[in-house]
Amino acid sequence: MIDKLYDKKITFAAFKQSRLIMKIICIGRNYIEHAKELSNPIPKSPLIFMKPSTALLTDGKPFYHPAFSQNIHYELEVVLKICKNGKAIQAQFAETYYQHIGLGIDFTARDLQDSLKDKGQPWELAKAFDHSACVGDFVDKSTLDIRSIKFNLTKNGQTAQEGNTSDLIFNFDYLISYISQYFTLQVGDLIFTGTPAGVGKVAIGDSYEGFLEGNRLIECKIK
Repeated sequence: MIDKLYDKKITFAAFKQSRLIMKIICIGRNYIEHAKELSNPIPKSPLIFMKPSTALLTDGKPFYHPAFSQNIHYELEVVLKICKNGKAIQAQFAETYYQHIGLGIDFTARDLQDSLKDKGQPWELAKAFDHSACVGDFVDKSTLDIRSIKFNLTKNGQTAQEGNTSDLIFNFDYLISYISQYFTLQVGDLIFTGTPAGVGKVAIGDSYEGFLEGNRLIECKIK
């Protein structure tokens, strides 16, 4: 499996040469244990927020810790890359709207997010700031069992997060169908599908690596 993934790995830079990045659509609380670790209710429908293109951090570039937060968290997620335009997509056809799967880190200013939530305000300042969407390489989905993808994040060489797409509350096809009822999906859109339990605070000097089925697809250092 690892050899197949490596043979079909596509760098994000290659994508950028041929396709524009349109929207970054993110799903919150899509793993039960993650919702529980933050004392959040388990959603009955997908919780959606978005990041602008300025949030992208690619090509293994470092993440510079912003001064406006003292509690930035890492959140490793499986990322889908949309390959054709679609609106009001039926779930049974959703699998044809993405061909490549990668990993991303949703950097979150947790202290700012908590403050905004307490005031009943939107989360954008905590979730959509510059370089808060770190994205790595992609692999062809034909090499994977979509229903059971193992992925993990290491922090300074030690396992920090482990997840499996079999534990998703809302699976890929449901997400694509649901999102497309509200937003037209376009070629190049990215969907961050949610993070498993194990999120935590980053610190300057930390080094993170993300693996999908044992194959490293993302790395990021904190500066």
